[in-house]
Amino acid sequence: MKVAVVKETRPGEARVALVPQGVQVLLKAGLSVTVEAGCGLSAGAPDEDYVEAGATLAGSPEEALAGAGMVLHINAPSLADPDELGLLGEGAILLSFLDPLGNPDRIRALASRRITAISMEMVPRITRAQSMDALSSQATVAGYKAALMAADSLPKLLPMFTTAAGTIRPAKALILGAGVAGLQAIATARRLGAVVEAFDVRPAVKEQVESLGATFLEADEEVTAEGEGGYAAELSEDQHKKELELIAGAIKAADIVITTAQIPGREAPLLITEEMVKSMRPGSVIIDLASESGGNCATTRMGETVISHGVQVMGPVNLPATIPVHASQMYSKNIVTLVGELVKEGGGIELDFDNDVVGPATVTHGGEIVNERVKSALEA
Repeated sequence: MKVAVVKETRPGEARVALVPQGVQVLLKAGLSVTVEAGCGLSAGAPDEDYVEAGATLAGSPEEALAGAGMVLHINAPSLADPDELGLLGEGAILLSFLDPLGNPDRIRALASRRITAISMEMVPRITRAQSMDALSSQATVAGYKAALMAADSLPKLLPMFTTAAGTIRPAKALILGAGVAGLQAIATARRLGAVVEAFDVRPAVKEQVESLGATFLEADEEVTAEGEGGYAAELSEDQHKKELELIAGAIKAADIVITTAQIPGREAPLLITEEMVKSMRPGSVIIDLASESGGNCATTRMGETVISHGVQVMGPVNLPATIPVHASQMYSKNIVTLVGELVKEGGGIELDFDNDVVGPATVTHGGEIVNERVKSALEA
C-alpha cells in the first residue's frame, strides 16, 4: 500500500507527520511511501533525507495523494481553501488529529467520502498505547514552550540570585492543570529557578506535582473531577466556586500563571476571572494554553497578547509547531507505531476494530460514523 505525506497547510504550521526515520520503519513493514517535496524542510528534514530513507518525492499534493491508500497528517485536511479532503481517494485510511468532538462538519464529510478516519486524539490512554499517544507528546512540547515564553516575557529573573548588589528573590509560578502540558511546565519552570505551585481537580496527580518539586494547592474541602481516560471532567457549580476561591487566593502572589485545563469536546473551564487578573502585580504574565477552546482566563484572546490591568495575557495557538524538529520526531514515532497496528506481515492492511487501540481511535469507516462517543456528540 502507498502511504502519502503532504505539506501541512495550517497557517504557522512547521511540523511534518512523518520524518525520514519513520519512512524506513514503514518500508520495512512492506509499505511504500511518497512525500510531497519540501514537506519536512521546516522540521529539519530536507528532501534528500527522505530520498535516502527510501521515499518517493512528489512535486505536488495531488501527485503525492494519487493512489494513496493511507495518508498521514498532523492537522485534519481542510474542507475549503484548499479542499484537501477532496484530494483523498475514496476509501483511503487517514491518520491525523481530527478534533472529532469539535468539528462535526469535517467528520460528516469524512464519512461521506467513505474515509477510514483514525483520530490521534481518540487513541486510548492505556499502557499499551503510550507510544502512540500524540496528544501527550505534543502537550509535552507545549508545556515546555509555555514556561519559556513566560520567562522571556516576565520583567524579572526567575531564579534566586545572591550578589554584591543584594539578594533577588525567585519568581513564583502557578500552574493550573497538571496534565502532560502542566507537568512539563512545572518541570521547566523549576529548572529555570522559579518557586512553583500547581492545582488540578484530579487528586491523583498530587504525587506527580510534588515529585517535580512543586507545591500542590489543596482546598479545605476536596475539589475533584476526574473523567474518562484520566482526563479532567466538569465540576459541579458548587465545586467550581470553591476552585475559583482557591485560585484567587494563590494568584495574587504569582509572577507567572500557566493554564492548561481543557475538557475534551467542551469549552475550556474559566479559572481566572477578570477580578483575579486585577489582583495580580503589574508586569505579571499569564500563558493560557486553552485559548483555542475558549480560554481559562476571562481576558484571553486567542492568538494574541493583551495587556489586561497591567498583566500580560498571552493566548498562544499551536505551540508544538514552534519547536518543529522535536515535535515532528515525536509525532512521527506516535503515528508510525499506530500504523504498525494496522499492518499485517508482508505489508497488507487489516482494520481490526476489536483491537483495543484501533477500535476506539477510529471515527469513520465505510461511510458511517463508527465511534459511539463521537456519534452521540454529533447527535446531541
